[in-house]
Amino acid sequence: MEKSNQIELLVTHIKKTVPIDSVGTKKLSDILVFKTLAKKENLIEPGQISNSMNFITKGCMRCYYLDENAQEHTLQLGVEEWWINDLYSYLSRKPSRMYVQALEKTEVIQIPRNALEKLYIEVPEISNFFRIKIQSAYVALQERTIDSMSNDAYFRYDLFRRSYRDIEQRVPQYVIASYLGVTPEFLSYLRRQNK
Repeated sequence: MEKSNQIELLVTHIKKTVPIDSVGTKKLSDILVFKTLAKKENLIEPGQISNSMNFITKGCMRCYYLDENAQEHTLQLGVEEWWINDLYSYLSRKPSRMYVQALEKTEVIQIPRNALEKLYIEVPEISNFFRIKIQSAYVALQERTIDSMSNDAYFRYDLFRRSYRDIEQRVPQYVIASYLGVTPEFLSYLRRQNK
């Protein structure tokens, strides 16, 4: 995708939440970094500090960690026009414990942290936008945590299918299983029950 098209996608996305004028758009455009990731390439790995906000313009990604038994636990999935990051590392400035990985060839726009902090002052609408996004991410995380603690696997799978129909076809079964907190075999069983 051409950089100009990626910028337009990002600006349109932002304008769905806050107004931004041409001056703000220019200042934002000047700080953007464009990155293309191959399938299975990591944007962030454990030990690194997340130093940018990452907007997916094309492709599919996930954020996951490995437990002490090397089991994968997918915490976040993302497709076009979604943000993906290790927000804990980004906000705390501590090394990540996560992998942020492309599940297919992916293009992202990165907004470097230091430049974004300056932009918050110069273009307050951008500050408002990220405040709203981070609040929404917190609410979604809390809802997901409560759902995983209080609902059975079938309910979680059904909710995933209804909420993310477009993602289910693009993500490997083992990743969906990891996201739902079940084994791939049990996910196959749930799929058979859901036909």
